[in-house]
Amino acid sequence: MNERVQFDNVSKSFRHKGNQIIAVRDLSFSIFSGEAIGFVGQNGAGKSTSMKMLMGMLKPDKGEIRLMEQAAQSEKARKNVGYVPENPYLYDYLTPLEIVVMGLEIHERAKGDSAAKCAMKWLERVGVAYAAHKRVRNLSKGMTQRTALAHALAIEPKLLVLDEPMSGLDPVGRKLVADEIQAYRGRGGTVFFSSHVLNDVERLASRLLLIHKGELRADKSMAEVLSQGDLVLRYKGTGMDGYLEDGMGLWKKQIKQSELQATLQTLPDSVELVDVQRSFNLEQLFVDIVKE
Repeated sequence: MNERVQFDNVSKSFRHKGNQIIAVRDLSFSIFSGEAIGFVGQNGAGKSTSMKMLMGMLKPDKGEIRLMEQAAQSEKARKNVGYVPENPYLYDYLTPLEIVVMGLEIHERAKGDSAAKCAMKWLERVGVAYAAHKRVRNLSKGMTQRTALAHALAIEPKLLVLDEPMSGLDPVGRKLVADEIQAYRGRGGTVFFSSHVLNDVERLASRLLLIHKGELRADKSMAEVLSQGDLVLRYKGTGMDGYLEDGMGLWKKQIKQSELQATLQTLPDSVELVDVQRSFNLEQLFVDIVKE
């Protein structure tokens, strides 16, 4: 399995009002081909700093970062990488069509009419085609974000690096972006993304990296995270022994995962099963680690 990203004991600090602020401390992890890595942490945890170092915009104080099996500072390392920062800066006098065409030509993926046709295809996929000829300065934050994503996807990268890709998106935009990220993974792509929205991480990631105060505090597969804890079964109807009232005619009970089938069989026909949810989720893991 090819290694797309490697952090080896990476540290980075900044000076602020005469004080040294440690942003990242001895950070080590690897990302392999085909993975979708959710990079999570509180504001100021070191996520954006790590991504900027990966993309060569910041230099680590110590340690080594490799991108596509080359030194991250090397321009060649970024050849097959699509990157969308949290607040993408696009030339505001250009149009979305011109931005994506420019990316295709710089990365030598297509030229001329072929580039324009390919660009329109990607703008359509992210829901920006109707604004393809508008100036970026006239677009909303969400439309700018989607234009940047189309720019990153159009070059058919081997690695997609996304810093808060859902930032500023409305519900329709969030679904479009999430669907495109999943489709990209389905084509064999590798994704490294940060997000404050833990539901997005649960949906999109195959593995979780949790950073807290600049240090890596968890490296787990999503399957491992989501398999932890018990289940909570809820139904609508009259109360029964062992169930707690959950408001609006709902009743709930916490059970072991191994007890699910047997518990379902005990529910009478007169009640309506509402849902079965995990009592432990990514949010709980996040809170537990941050509290430590």
